Amino acid sequence: MLLKYTPEEIQKMQRVGAYDRVDKIGEGTYGVVYKAKDIRNQKNVALKRIRLESETEGIPSTAMREISLLRDLKHHSIVELFDVIVSENSIYMVFEYLDMDLKKMLDRHKSSFTPMLVKSYMHQMLDAIAYCHMNRILHRDLKPQNLLIDREGHIKLADFGLARSVNLPIRIYTHEVVTLWYRAPEILLGTKFYCVGVDTWSLGCIFAEMILKRPLFPGDSEIDQLFKIFQQMGTPDETKWPGVSHLSDYKKSFPYWEAQPLPNEMQHDLYAHTLFCELMHYDPTRRLAPKSAMMHPYFDNEEAISEQQKLRVIFDYVCELMKLKLRKLFAIANILKLL
Repeated sequence: MLLKYTPEEIQKMQRVGAYDRVDKIGEGTYGVVYKAKDIRNQKNVALKRIRLESETEGIPSTAMREISLLRDLKHHSIVELFDVIVSENSIYMVFEYLDMDLKKMLDRHKSSFTPMLVKSYMHQMLDAIAYCHMNRILHRDLKPQNLLIDREGHIKLADFGLARSVNLPIRIYTHEVVTLWYRAPEILLGTKFYCVGVDTWSLGCIFAEMILKRPLFPGDSEIDQLFKIFQQMGTPDETKWPGVSHLSDYKKSFPYWEAQPLPNEMQHDLYAHTLFCELMHYDPTRRLAPKSAMMHPYFDNEEAISEQQKLRVIFDYVCELMKLKLRKLFAIANILKLL
């Protein structure tokens, strides 16, 4: 058996009826995510249903990985796994419910991203990743869709389906990790060895996206992604990045670009600018570790989000919920007209 549970846990897992599905909120390769209500305490939860296609295939490796890691990871900025429920042809993972992911907020509520909120979110993300790295876990898929937020200004790391434990010495890992826009250049260039720097690079990209309110490197293929990085940061060479010419997908024929100044929005705050640069070194060994980044001068004046900011975030959420309800009402009205 791949997972071991106590008799008490097995009994607990059989209670799928304890959760009443409210709405479908997401769908992925291995299953569907619902907003649900725990009928025992009336609290909202996120219910991820993963279909077991056949007895021979068993539980998908991504689900196995996520369950095994989240059973051990307990941190205030990492989404909590409450329960695992096994039925005849499905496995359900019950998570704490948060209102929205960072991508949706970036798409719909750009005005909410004040410098103070960006600073708070960034500090919480660094804290979560520092905790993962302290426990020798790489997330490997950091992107706005995998960062969940609530209306109190909290942001939590989710979706550990591609995460894995790392052992020393560093082993060879698969290259097919991290969504393209947030993928570190060493992965794009075919490195056989990588470690915590891949998460650090992704965090830097997300940091820039919150400031710019748009993706920093929105490539549409691996080579386009590389060239977008090169065009901004300059084409890497042995001076900038010792060993880069030995990576399997590095080509001497790559076009040469000089590094360009960062967009104007990232130059207004000197400390934000320097933090970004320290997270985004070409050489992975030079990237600032998340724990060290939390002590960067950018956070010297870091304070809890003010009540005014909280109210603003709440107001945005209420407006969004009202819009969704109105859309549903209009849809129902249109259906009734057709009857």
